[in-house]
Amino acid sequence: MHGLLVGLLVLASAAADPRAAALAEARRLVNAGKPDAALEALRTLPIDDPHAAQLRGVAHYHANHPVQAIETLGPVVAKLPEGSVERREAIQVLGLASYLAGRIAEAIPHLEQTRAWAPDNPELSYVLGMAYVQTRQADKARATWARSFGVPAGSAAAHLLAAQMMVRAELDELADAELKQALVLDPRLPRANFLLGQTALFRGRLDDAIALFKRELEINPGDGMAFYRLGDAYSRQLRWDDALAALQKSVWINPYYSGPYILLGKAYMKKGDLAAAEGMLRQAVAYDPNNKAAHYLLGQLLQQAGRAEEARREMEIAERLQGATNR
Repeated sequence: MHGLLVGLLVLASAAADPRAAALAEARRLVNAGKPDAALEALRTLPIDDPHAAQLRGVAHYHANHPVQAIETLGPVVAKLPEGSVERREAIQVLGLASYLAGRIAEAIPHLEQTRAWAPDNPELSYVLGMAYVQTRQADKARATWARSFGVPAGSAAAHLLAAQMMVRAELDELADAELKQALVLDPRLPRANFLLGQTALFRGRLDDAIALFKRELEINPGDGMAFYRLGDAYSRQLRWDDALAALQKSVWINPYYSGPYILLGKAYMKKGDLAAAEGMLRQAVAYDPNNKAAHYLLGQLLQQAGRAEEARREMEIAERLQGATNR
């Protein structure tokens, strides 16, 4: 009986205050992952209502409309009560929406304000760190990620973590500087030489890449990816025997990754061992059926072996996968 009475009172209150009811319904819909429905629920409220505008901006952000979120929230932040949950949410969403809209410099002040009351929020730490690095503020980026990962900001580990995030952002020059500083602080830090080697490999500096991968393997002899990239570098130099030795070690350590098998197949093809090459390429396809390179190379091998129908099937699969990638 008491629960029924409370429910009736709530309904009566909502009926008496349609504005409050619309705001409550919009908040419920946002929290339920229905931002478009929330925007519809807010349509009846005045455009200059700051609380409605705040919710509209939040709903636009969750509907993946970052520009509309910025345009809606920007004018109303100062109208929301200082220190209120609504104002904090508006500032946080402004920062995240600005980042998504590519307005990186504009995002940073909002994200920094949010950090003051949400210092351990992992999403915020990631976005703020990426915003710093994309505006070439490497020290601030490193400090942000160091705090998130729980390591000292000036440590070799912090430089390594920052470098890995910079690699994700395709800022290799900044990453290289962080990695070199990490190795000054700790010459035997795992992964630092490997990441430097990957950059050298992708830039075509093959001798440098080989030296760096070997240095990584001196520190961490069980690193299957280092053997894989070493084999890749040897393949690009057409040093097939060296490539085979490195790639075999890679699959011994990590037998479930398709990349080394593809290079092994290519190496065996170059050496004229078509049976071994086919075995490697079929293993690559088994582990990664959607790898177009594996299907294409297997098709080439089957053509060389005079197995035209099988070759045609593999080439068709490769072409289909290529088309799916381009869409």
